[in-house]
Amino acid sequence: MAEIQFCDQTFRDGPQSLWGMRMRAGMITDIAHHMDRAGFYSIDVPSGGFYTVMMRFLREDPIEAAQHYRRMMPNSTLRYGQRPSSSGQYGISSYAVLDFYTRYMADRMQMDSVWVFDCLYDMAEMEYRARRCHEAGMLVVPSIMYGISPVHTDEFYADRVREMVSWGVGSSIYFEDAPGILTPERAATLVPALVQACGDLPLEMHCHNTTGLAPLNYLTAIEHGAHILHTCSRPMANGPSLPSTEMMIVNIESAGHTHNLDTTGFDAVAEHLERIALQEGHPIGTCQEYDRRLYDHQLPGGMTGTFKAQLAQYGMPEKLEAVLEEIPYVRAAFGHPVSATPFSQLLGTQAVLNVVTGDRWSITTDEVAMYMIGAFGEPPAPIDENARDKLLSTPAGRKMVGWKRPETTLLQMRDQLGSGDDDDEFMRRYFAPVPDIEATRAAGPLPLRYQFADDVDRLMRAALDAGRARRVRLRTPSVSIELSKSPES
Repeated sequence: MAEIQFCDQTFRDGPQSLWGMRMRAGMITDIAHHMDRAGFYSIDVPSGGFYTVMMRFLREDPIEAAQHYRRMMPNSTLRYGQRPSSSGQYGISSYAVLDFYTRYMADRMQMDSVWVFDCLYDMAEMEYRARRCHEAGMLVVPSIMYGISPVHTDEFYADRVREMVSWGVGSSIYFEDAPGILTPERAATLVPALVQACGDLPLEMHCHNTTGLAPLNYLTAIEHGAHILHTCSRPMANGPSLPSTEMMIVNIESAGHTHNLDTTGFDAVAEHLERIALQEGHPIGTCQEYDRRLYDHQLPGGMTGTFKAQLAQYGMPEKLEAVLEEIPYVRAAFGHPVSATPFSQLLGTQAVLNVVTGDRWSITTDEVAMYMIGAFGEPPAPIDENARDKLLSTPAGRKMVGWKRPETTLLQMRDQLGSGDDDDEFMRRYFAPVPDIEATRAAGPLPLRYQFADDVDRLMRAALDAGRARRVRLRTPSVSIELSKSPES
């Protein structure tokens, strides 16, 4: 029997999978102390694309938010994710900017750990980024991103793990099944191969519960030597998200395993997050019906909503099934990239364009064209030359002629963004345009506590019911309410 450790994804992958990254900093304030004392192996926190969402949609400053996470959970290992070619955007960044971002996340954002991932497995780029993260003082977790194709064999993945281990800077190896397509049968052969390749490094399992099989995959992985599991608090778990911490504890204890988590605050965490979801209109994670088509299109579950929105823009909401059928064709033509960020978005967007135009490969995006010229690295299998030729002959493709990875220095980028020597302002402008930043500032200080509507109503009523109260005033960054009793009352 084994002692199982848990990496928490309640604040990062849960809201990314279920809430469209709409995670406000104040949402954690009343529950962070429960999480901090629970004893998680690590806690993933928002970074990268979340920063854009914070400023564009939530009008919250991401730097203040990250510092709030650190203050609220001083005893926890906080982790973020980073690709070797970009810092949370779909394009390609210069080495100077990426090196700055790595140091900034370690020093200013006070991150303890980072998982480094690349779905095309450009191992030289991954090693370079892993070493820079290690030099910045963070625990480095090289990552295996899972997909199914003729080239993605157990040996393919094990070979990459052995190379990652040989870098000598990893603290563990991370396995992610973003689409949720791992089966217990495949886990029974793949996990032993990965554990053997890991040597002395522990293997972490991060499996989305899109088909409902992730808990069983976790139990299978435990049997074969993987003892670190990624989970979420129940309202943020299941469906396109990960298994719930609560149910996985039941499962491992039933199987005779142990854990070191302090679970006394878990009910309070779940109740708090469920209230937020109900007030904000966000979904609460539930197990979904098994859908065999997932093994064909291999899309992370949260992307279905994105495609519905895209098709609605074209006035073709009924075309969703056609898009799902088109995606496997696109993925094969693209050389079978693993379907996770950013390639799940590229594959899905091209499938949408193929369907709505009715003319396959006749139009594309800048990012897909960059993929076709190898800007993101080489795919595991050859690209279909007919698809490449047609895509590179589109307006977006022709723009890529002579493209080279940007060699922009940090000083040049500061000049381009107009941030001067202010590192914080540089990061804001890197992730959002100035109008969004100005609107964020205009919204006022970062709200450090999430306000429930029923709490406001209860407070106002209690104050007015007090015998001596003649006037009650409530102020928030966006609302000001003042109530007074009449002299006759």
